[in-house]
Order: sequence, then structure tokens, then C-alpha cells
Amino acid sequence: VQLVESGGGLVQAGGSLTLSCAASGSTFNINVMGWYRQAPGKQRELVGAITSGGSTNYVDSVKGRFTISRDVAKNTVYLQMNSLKFEDTAVYYCYADTYYGLGYPVRSWGQGTQVTVSS
Repeated sequence: VQLVESGGGLVQAGGSLTLSCAASGSTFNINVMGWYRQAPGKQRELVGAITSGGSTNYVDSVKGRFTISRDVAKNTVYLQMNSLKFEDTAVYYCYADTYYGLGYPVRSWGQGTQVTVSS
């Protein structure tokens, strides 16, 4: 599975931004898709994820502000980010967990997209 992200950029605090992640390849075996982020000098953290059934989970710091959705027909996952804060500044990475009959998922990563929130 290959993942291509788009939608990053510069936004003022309080603003909104939507990231997209388009998957190609063996997409029919994808189970979970989601987003991580990594701020300068910090470890990569899970932002949230969505299962093939549509269940979502989020890190506490983005609950109520970020929404993950998935268009199965387009093999695309979205991260809608509202009420952005300076501390949301990071490189955002899309991922997909795919089952190839190995008994465990294989994780694919996008190239990352920069989100910068100005205070």
C-alpha cells in the first residue's frame, strides 16, 4: 500500500485545516488508517485512527477539535482539524495497517505533511 498526503500548510491559531491521505495498491486489505504527528524535539504521537467499520479514537489533546473520516470508495482518509493551537504544529503522518494473511498487520506510512500554526 502506498500513501500520499496533502493539505498541510500554515494557519493561524483558531483556524482550520484538512489533511487528506490517498491510498493505492492492495487497499482492499486495509483495516485501520490514521494519523500520527511529530513536533520538533518530541516523539511521534498517535493523533487518531479509524477502522474499516468506521470506529474512531483520538488522543485526548485533540478530542472535540479533530475529526477523522474515511471515504472507502476513494481509499482516502481525512483529518479535519478545527480550533488549531500552536501546539498542534508538527509533521503529520498518515498510516495504514493492512492484513496480507500473515496473522499480523503490515504498516505503511505516508511521506508526512507539515502543519504550522501561528500564534
